[in-house]
Amino acid sequence: MKLQDTTKLSELTVADLRDLLYEIQSGNTQGAAKPTGRLVYGLNGIRELFHCSHKQAQYYKDNVIKGAVSQNGRKIVVDVDKALELFNQRGQRHA
Repeated sequence: MKLQDTTKLSELTVADLRDLLYEIQSGNTQGAAKPTGRLVYGLNGIRELFHCSHKQAQYYKDNVIKGAVSQNGRKIVVDVDKALELFNQRGQRHA
């Protein structure tokens, strides 16, 4: 659903509101990449997702899953489904 500036807040679905807030948080209100579902936050979220060390989570964030990460200042948001997809693609290339 393409939201208009005249759309009333009471007419938004939860998904519309989530997408709108994500676009605002990412700083791109011209059509930011939308998360596909679950999100994790920060390096701790990446550590828990991949069961790895802090240093390895930093490496994954900056390299392997870079396309699934949005960062605004110190806030890191990771789209879990996209991160797992990127991680698996990398594993297939190195197999």
